[in-house]
Amino acid sequence: QVKLVESGGGSVQAGRSLRLACSVSEYTHCKYDMSWYRQAPGKEREFVSAIFNDGQTRYADYVRGRFTISQHSASNRYIVYLQMDSLKPEDTAMYFCKSDRPWNGLGYCDPYTGVAEYWGQGTQVTVSA
Repeated sequence: QVKLVESGGGSVQAGRSLRLACSVSEYTHCKYDMSWYRQAPGKEREFVSAIFNDGQTRYADYVRGRFTISQHSASNRYIVYLQMDSLKPEDTAMYFCKSDRPWNGLGYCDPYTGVAEYWGQGTQVTVSA
């Protein structure tokens, strides 16, 4: 089982910055493909950004140039950051971290339980005008 823990949300004024973090403590010797999604009230959950184990990154058009995703590996923890600059009121949402199953190049590291991906509980970001 993989547990994702998000942090870093908060309330800021437009134009300010926040940095979100998503931390994983399990299977840190394995590789992860990680993503950030967000969901505003009354709207569908939408993709924000992703970082793959080879370092490649992807961004949604509405955050490209303002948000930066990065990763940090330590011996007992794997963390993905989402640096959010020039925040806009429309960025207000609950932000969720998602992880594919960890793998080591030969196979998955976690036991199969029918789960193809893992989600965190979310962290709220509120941007006021």
